[in-house]
Amino acid sequence: MLALLLLALPGLLSSCMKHDPLAPKVPPHKMEEARGLKAPFGEAINAPPAIVAEGKKLFEGKGACTHCHGEEGKGDGPAGGKLYQHPAADFTNCKMHELRTDGELFWTMDHGVPGTAMVDMVHSGKLKEIEAWKIVAYLRSLCTFK
Repeated sequence: MLALLLLALPGLLSSCMKHDPLAPKVPPHKMEEARGLKAPFGEAINAPPAIVAEGKKLFEGKGACTHCHGEEGKGDGPAGGKLYQHPAADFTNCKMHELRTDGELFWTMDHGVPGTAMVDMVHSGKLKEIEAWKIVAYLRSLCTFK
């Protein structure tokens, strides 16, 4: 019995550990594809204010992003607090923005994040591609890279 417990213990402990919020969300075999994706309006950080405003409206409404990511994008939405192992991303974290390309952020909305509550928003038809890109532009506005 003790031997079985010792064999199972590492798996049990790892399933209780919180996931690193800065770890890549795109699977390694899809990373090159994701990093190659580009917004139709150029780099999201330089998106015109109208695009960012549309992205904010989509984030708060049609995209239903606030349920997990919260109204300010901090990952503190009503459902986000229940995601212990894989908490919702905090888009105000500038380090996260430094580590992610626009394409990676888009890819997670397009395909979802395996092993987490983040579902595919574009493939499922919930969002159009251009809408997801506008949300990426809004997300980039949440960190001023100071």
